[in-house]
Amino acid sequence: MTDRTTYLSHAGVRRRGWTDTMVRELLGTPDVQGRDPRRWSPAPLRLYLLARVETVERTPEFTGTSTLALAGSSAAAAYAERRRAAVLAAIRAQPIEVPRLPGPELERRAVRHRQLLGARSPGTPPGDGAPAGALVRWQVSYLRHALARYEALLDGLYGETGRGEAERLLRRRLYEAIGAAYPALAQECRRRIAVER
Repeated sequence: MTDRTTYLSHAGVRRRGWTDTMVRELLGTPDVQGRDPRRWSPAPLRLYLLARVETVERTPEFTGTSTLALAGSSAAAAYAERRRAAVLAAIRAQPIEVPRLPGPELERRAVRHRQLLGARSPGTPPGDGAPAGALVRWQVSYLRHALARYEALLDGLYGETGRGEAERLLRRRLYEAIGAAYPALAQECRRRIAVER
């Protein structure tokens, strides 16, 4: 049996600041490779002798490679930040064009949209058993759906690169535009902005 206290797993080497490429190029083949007897995994267990890892960490090749890896990650972070700032600026600058509909037509479309979502059975008028203010909420939901094309502004933002912030900004701008175009819906729009923060 191998003495595990003198070995590092692949994950342990990565926790020390190594990248997969650095492990592959500087350490090469693991000192011990096989199946983990404690748990099943399709990937083989790879162990690296701690003394060998520490020796490689003292070499100029490791220092140069880790500096390049750090610079690469810094460049990637800078690019992500520039992309986030550009998307936020585009969202702030984009004019929002809300469709202008007569009141009865907006009500009809909002009820139909609600029915298509399966929330109400077809043929049931909105006044029968609908809670107070439901028609206003349905109208805002319909208009928000009609403005979904603006979500293309979020393309290119992934994960932690500011997507949440950009989504909140876009929603706020859309609700503000709906409230400005339909003053009767402004209170519901303000409520949604407050709830979605």
